[in-house]
Amino acid sequence: MRVVVNLKPEEIPRYWYNVLADLPFKLDPPLDPETRKPISPEKLSVIFPMSLIEQEVSEERFIEIPEPVLREYAVYRPTPLIRATFLEEYLQTPARIYYKYEGVSPTGSHKPNTAIAQAYYRKLARKHNPFMRS
Repeated sequence: MRVVVNLKPEEIPRYWYNVLADLPFKLDPPLDPETRKPISPEKLSVIFPMSLIEQEVSEERFIEIPEPVLREYAVYRPTPLIRATFLEEYLQTPARIYYKYEGVSPTGSHKPNTAIAQAYYRKLARKHNPFMRS
């Protein structure tokens, strides 16, 4: 039996959830590939805008999604949430398991989810070089 859940536009989250806030331990900082020591924000800022670096180390549970990013997301969101009933049966679990189907985006992938936000923050910081990750 296929179960599909579609959120109404007003139910779409307006905040990103930051798992760091709920971890029972602190993660090690990212390392500088040259020195193998924790990398400084200044060195990261060559590649990333400071706003993204601040988010990366933030311990806030929820980070507000900027309106321009939400408008771009609205082109292909909400994406369907599908219940994995066959997996539940295979695992013989009473848990309900769901997955997001991101194939409805213009690229057919989850990659715009981060690329849109990165482009937005790069534009705000006036970083116009195209180096981005996904």
